Amino acid sequence: MLDPRTKESETLGATTTGTSDRKRTRHTRTTPDGGAERLDLPITGMTCASCAQRIERSLSSAPGVRKAAVNLATSRATVEYDPDATTVRDLMSRVKDIGYGTAGTAIIEFIVDDSARPSGSASPLQNYLGRSPGVISASFNLATMQVRIEYLPGAVDIETLHRRIEDFGYVVREIPSRTGDSTGEDSEESARRAEYLTLRRKFIVAALLSAPVLLIAMSHGRFTLIGPRWVNWLELALTTPVVFYGGSQFYRGAWAAFRHRAADMNTLIAVGTGAAYAYSVAATVFPQVFAAATGRGMTGMPGSGTNEVMVPVYFEAAGVIIALILLGRLLEARAKGQTGEAIRRLLRLQPKTARVIRKTGDRQDEQDIPVEEVLPGDIVVLRPGEQVPVDGKITSGASAIDESMLTGESLPVEKSPGDSVFAATMNKTGSVLFEATKVGKDTVLQQIVRMVEDAQGSKAPIARLADVISGIFTPIVLVIAVATFVAWFVLADPSVRFTLAFVNAIGVLVIACPCALGLSVPTAVMVGTGKGAEHGVLIKGGEALETAHKLQAIVFDKTGTITTGQPEMTDLIPAAGRDAEELLRLLASAEKASEHPLGEAVVRAAAAQGLTLVTPASFNAVPGKGLEATVEEHQVLVGNRALMADKRISLNGSEEIATELSDAGKTAMFVAIDGEFSGIVAVADRVRPEAPEVVNSLKKMGLRVVMMTGDNRRTATAVARQVGISDVRAEILPGDKALEIKNLQQGGTVVGMVGDGINDSVALAQADLGIAMGTGTDVAIAASDITLLRGDLRGVLTAISLSKATMRTIKQNLFWAFVYNVIGIPIAAGLLYPLTGWLMSPILASAAMSLSSVSVVTNSLRLRGFSAPTTSLKVA
Repeated sequence: MLDPRTKESETLGATTTGTSDRKRTRHTRTTPDGGAERLDLPITGMTCASCAQRIERSLSSAPGVRKAAVNLATSRATVEYDPDATTVRDLMSRVKDIGYGTAGTAIIEFIVDDSARPSGSASPLQNYLGRSPGVISASFNLATMQVRIEYLPGAVDIETLHRRIEDFGYVVREIPSRTGDSTGEDSEESARRAEYLTLRRKFIVAALLSAPVLLIAMSHGRFTLIGPRWVNWLELALTTPVVFYGGSQFYRGAWAAFRHRAADMNTLIAVGTGAAYAYSVAATVFPQVFAAATGRGMTGMPGSGTNEVMVPVYFEAAGVIIALILLGRLLEARAKGQTGEAIRRLLRLQPKTARVIRKTGDRQDEQDIPVEEVLPGDIVVLRPGEQVPVDGKITSGASAIDESMLTGESLPVEKSPGDSVFAATMNKTGSVLFEATKVGKDTVLQQIVRMVEDAQGSKAPIARLADVISGIFTPIVLVIAVATFVAWFVLADPSVRFTLAFVNAIGVLVIACPCALGLSVPTAVMVGTGKGAEHGVLIKGGEALETAHKLQAIVFDKTGTITTGQPEMTDLIPAAGRDAEELLRLLASAEKASEHPLGEAVVRAAAAQGLTLVTPASFNAVPGKGLEATVEEHQVLVGNRALMADKRISLNGSEEIATELSDAGKTAMFVAIDGEFSGIVAVADRVRPEAPEVVNSLKKMGLRVVMMTGDNRRTATAVARQVGISDVRAEILPGDKALEIKNLQQGGTVVGMVGDGINDSVALAQADLGIAMGTGTDVAIAASDITLLRGDLRGVLTAISLSKATMRTIKQNLFWAFVYNVIGIPIAAGLLYPLTGWLMSPILASAAMSLSSVSVVTNSLRLRGFSAPTTSLKVA
């Protein structure tokens, strides 16, 4: 049977051709070129954007590192490196050398058999494994044939380690239980939980000890319970644990920054609180010296009857500032933890164990093993009510699988031998056996997780301004603090000049907050991409999230995008005297031997009506015209006018009906039985039910909507008319699609392309924003900036709306972060004192600094309330 339409056909391999200089580098982000490896390294101890930049510079300067990016919000470093030039251990060491840590590791042990290899030393295997991505160290005991590997769970899985050992020539006989965390997410979560608990413990200690110091300071010399000479010593005793225990992380960070000739937020805190503490200690030990130097000494206390010299101290500034900053970090850590909830929800979908059939001696037994230990080729047992542990193909049995978490379809999908199953979907009815095909990071679920992680770890272009300012912020603040001290010391009354200069300089150091600036963009991107994943919209990175709200034109592919991509029989018009049901039965039986999509549509329609089909006695496809077959001794012809003319079949004036069907975008075919015209059958690729409303909504947003297809103009125009698109580009060859996109981009127009992710890959790459229709396949994810996981065009509206909401939040965050520093620093320096007589206490400055970071994260978390645009269509 001839299909007059020409469906576009391309391969992903063609993505390197037909693109212009407008093509971005997004398609190389997840696949480093030139043999480089990628490492996602969880970082602990980062407190501000300056920290992230220091780590990024250090990693970037390591031998063999091609690119390094550090995200403050996710506390993760993404590194592309040459494994022959550096190792994971080397990269972790560089992070630790500058004062930061990495999340916990795990250890796995393999028992191997070297019968397949000649005898030799253990070193080659150790060295080979040590160069593997995600492996920190490896050891091989020749006496016990035990391989012990320390690795990062988030960077490599057990199946990969197993395969690398066997690739080297050894046979793995046993995989004992692991020590350490079970997954990369567990490892990071444990490290962050430990960091949170440490912050909480330090804050409690600092708050309890600083509170009485603050009360003593607020008493203004009237605290006489233990005698005036011991008051400062009491403050010293209470404040010292706060400084050296609660504030230890700030001083260690400042020292590490100093050793590397850098400055960050820890530097500001350490200089401010350290100066206050050091001065107060000296004034307590040598009060006469400081009384003479400052002119602020007091002889005793009111009513004390003593002439003992007392000097004002600032223990409360050091202690309370550290307590408040710890509180801010505590709240910030808690809020940042909520931004990663999307990833944790996705990971919780996958079961922890799998039941596989493994050979034990001479028999095969069912074994429950950790899902990480399932290998490709394993036969997995799946019972009713269980989740699918890994991707695979059913070998025996049948069942209905609930794939709603993957596709959004509410109805279970019937599965039989040969059908694919996907990790984390739910088996509803029968028991099946399936062969594992993709495990570990290769499963569809893990690819989705990785895509969300990539998006959350990426930087949006708007973040560059914040990065530049954060990089020079701390040195500028230090200069302002010194200038503040000098100005007050020179201009203030001699009796109070040292105190005012000292307190105001500390206030400047403390209120300065690059934290809020550094968190403004990544926290919003994290929450935004996480919400997108919840709605079945996978956003590859911050650039894509930012570009979506700038779109001015959007191009839709037709087949598989505006239409469902699966032809259906729409009309069956029998000739006079012919029974429609019998006509369909004979027609479908003839098409049963055909592999053509249009013939398959007819067969599906007959099956839906419960008709019993027979195998044709003979079948012959007539190229370019149709087919002829013998069904139950009936001669059946199905095809176009040319076939009917060749066989001299009179159409009895039915040509007009066929023309009307064609004008409606349908493919009409004539049917003849035993040499007589018997009817017309029409097949069409149905328009997605949501398409007209989506197109209308995009137009209301002010976007230019275009449809581009390789189909003939008549069919393309008919489909475009159904959905309300007037700009139609028909009969476009696959290789010319990118050129059409490029033409639309002339004059700076920002163009989005919506396609099926496979045959539209060149156009997706050329467009400013590529959006692929997909059902969670790795090809669709790789070919686009955004993947509509549920195959629903309303995801386009969701992506654009989410982009607008996220960018609005980012701009709010940046505004308040900038305004906070622009206003706060001058006030802390005392700029308003000549006009109002008002000075900011360093304690208030520290509270404001902490709350600024928390407010930015909290504002980003408001995106968790985002709702997809509503339509009149019922969502499945």
